[in-house]
Amino acid sequence: MDGLCGGVGVPPLILLEADLRQWLREDLGRGDRTTQALLADRDPGGQAVWVAKQPGVVAGLPIAAEIFRLVDPKIEFTVLVAEGERCDRQQTIAEIQGPLAGLLMGERVALNLVMRLSGIATLTRQYVEAIADLPTRFVDTRKTTPGLRLLEKYASQVGGATNHRLGLDDAVMLKDNHIAVAGGIGPAITQVRDRIPYPLAIEVETTTLAEVAEALEYGADIIMLDNMTLPMMAQAVAQIRQANPRVKIEASGNITLETLRSVAMTGVDYISSSAPVTRSHWLDLSMRID
Repeated sequence: MDGLCGGVGVPPLILLEADLRQWLREDLGRGDRTTQALLADRDPGGQAVWVAKQPGVVAGLPIAAEIFRLVDPKIEFTVLVAEGERCDRQQTIAEIQGPLAGLLMGERVALNLVMRLSGIATLTRQYVEAIADLPTRFVDTRKTTPGLRLLEKYASQVGGATNHRLGLDDAVMLKDNHIAVAGGIGPAITQVRDRIPYPLAIEVETTTLAEVAEALEYGADIIMLDNMTLPMMAQAVAQIRQANPRVKIEASGNITLETLRSVAMTGVDYISSSAPVTRSHWLDLSMRID
């Protein structure tokens, strides 16, 4: 499934540049004391390579190129492994050349970001591949690192997942606390339906078959089956399909790689999990100056 990300595009620079500059300022402080002292009298320029220290799925190299460009426009960053492709241990994934000061000053911020994003893409790919032969689609969640949502959602896409809503303004999702505030699923749907802009969809979280029936009665567009047992989930899917085949069904709650396929076999349209973001490990990379 190499290259699974297909047409996934890197977020526009205009959305990233302020954050990239801030992350560089955080690391540089009042200046790179080591590099400035070492290269105070000369900077002949040089070249470096990025090497993968373990296998995984690569994500974020074009963003690393932007980081180095912000440090010094004379730096040339050449991507050798496309976004979403696998890399092997000890494989060179990028080449960089330009002023040595810029290479050294941009190294840590760029590496940290790509290691984080590649770790997400790597674990996401495992989830996606586990159900690749089934019609169910794997989606991410809003459980992301504050300030990194756009990039972590991008890494999820690179790994092959479908993005769930990026923010609270993307769709209406009535979860347990919203339902409690409204006094039930029916009142919650009724209150929001006349107050939201067209064409926002309404998704409702359910935990019992009675709640599924109520969500159907009041016209939910998407019904989430949250933390249900597999037998109950299969029964809920049959109940929804019989009542209204157009309603989309999402399964969520304690989804693991071990349970993912069994959940998909119940016939749900989507399975959502935060695990690839919240439980992934950074992909170990290093920069070596030649």
